[in-house]
Amino acid sequence: MPSPLEGTPQTKRRVGLKLGFSLFWRTFFLLALLLFGCTVAWLQTFRALEYEPRAIQTAHQIASLVNLTRAALVYSDAITRVSLIKTLADQEGVRILPREPNDRFEPYTSGALDQRVTEELIDQLGEGTTVASRVNDEQGLWIGFTIESDTYWLLLDPTRFSRVGGRTWLVWLITAMALSLAGAALITRFINRPLKQLSRATRQVREGEYEAHRLDERARTNEIRAVNIGFNRMADQLAKIEQDRAIMLAGISHDLRTPLARLRLETEMSVADEDARNHMAADIAQLDAIIDKFLDYARPDHVDFKPVLLRDVVDACTYAVQEYDDMKIKVEVPSDLRVMADEVELTRVISNLVENARRYGKTPTTGVADVTIQAQAHDEAVLIKVRDHGAGVAAATLSQLTKPFFRGDAARTSAAGAGLGLSIVAKNIERMGGTFALTSTPGRGFAAHIRMPRAMPPKPAAAPGKKG
Repeated sequence: MPSPLEGTPQTKRRVGLKLGFSLFWRTFFLLALLLFGCTVAWLQTFRALEYEPRAIQTAHQIASLVNLTRAALVYSDAITRVSLIKTLADQEGVRILPREPNDRFEPYTSGALDQRVTEELIDQLGEGTTVASRVNDEQGLWIGFTIESDTYWLLLDPTRFSRVGGRTWLVWLITAMALSLAGAALITRFINRPLKQLSRATRQVREGEYEAHRLDERARTNEIRAVNIGFNRMADQLAKIEQDRAIMLAGISHDLRTPLARLRLETEMSVADEDARNHMAADIAQLDAIIDKFLDYARPDHVDFKPVLLRDVVDACTYAVQEYDDMKIKVEVPSDLRVMADEVELTRVISNLVENARRYGKTPTTGVADVTIQAQAHDEAVLIKVRDHGAGVAAATLSQLTKPFFRGDAARTSAAGAGLGLSIVAKNIERMGGTFALTSTPGRGFAAHIRMPRAMPPKPAAAPGKKG
């Protein structure tokens, strides 16, 4: 019968990948998406609103420069005109060249903004104006204009009127997004910090550490302060309930075992019939065992993890029952197999499973409980199986066997148990970080499967070096 726990880690990993998206990252990604959309929309809006004013402003500047240059050339004599042209070229970077009929030029229409600037210049300077981006293979911003009957080229540096390039927009976008993401991370962390603290405190309370982490009752936010106060009060109440339960169980144990001890003594001394005396002693022993079960189930959740040799624990649990006539045990556990567990809790688990198999796993034909205890390493875990060859359990009942006080036999006329054996097993395995499962085939047997963390064997110590 294969173990149902072999595929547990893979299943957990898949579920973790699917559901392990933390609230921090979800909030961060939503804020980042919002900020990215707003930044892109802002840039597009800015470019659209900047497009028309920039084109008109550029055209007005160029038109003013052409008009001033034209007026200066018209009202200057020949000598002054030469000096003016040289001064404009040296100090302002503006060259005045005569326009020849055979000049080759390319229109200044490389983009939508350039086309709009050209249209505005023609509107400002008149229909005879020519705007070119290259004349006779010389690149620049060329403005063709006339002075009386003569035609000239005015050459400007196009970078003085160039629009913002795509690289500049990209740098602005990257800078804006980097600052937005940093702000989103800080805001998200600040918002999710109280929830993270609450989650950590809830986990500690679930593990029984009621005083390990108390939440801040002086938080500035009203809702968070109310939640923290309510959680701390709840933890205090749970701690008090746990303490009262421990005191109550200790008192019950003392109050019940004292009269049971007197009953056993009086039975031995007062009952003459040996058969009746033996039955009464057995009933008292069963009652005492039931009290032990209650105490085991209510034991505080404290475990001491360390590497434990599984074979030693199994041998200790089977030593007391291997001589029973109604039970045969076969152990198939490697001698060097180690698990990370609390040795006392693990011993209690194996003992409960062996006792459960002895009581309910007897083979119908022989009346003997044929029990097999197997263990094998499986990656970073150890799979343990305790199986009998009894009548088994119906599938409808199997899922309820680990519930407290549930027993497979509906008639509770016997005091043989309290229905806590498998509940104690499941609880103790959960404390130690393991996994527990039950399988059964009616008429062929019942099996308990345990998955525990594997402890690697200690490395051999290095041989001391020889001293010369």
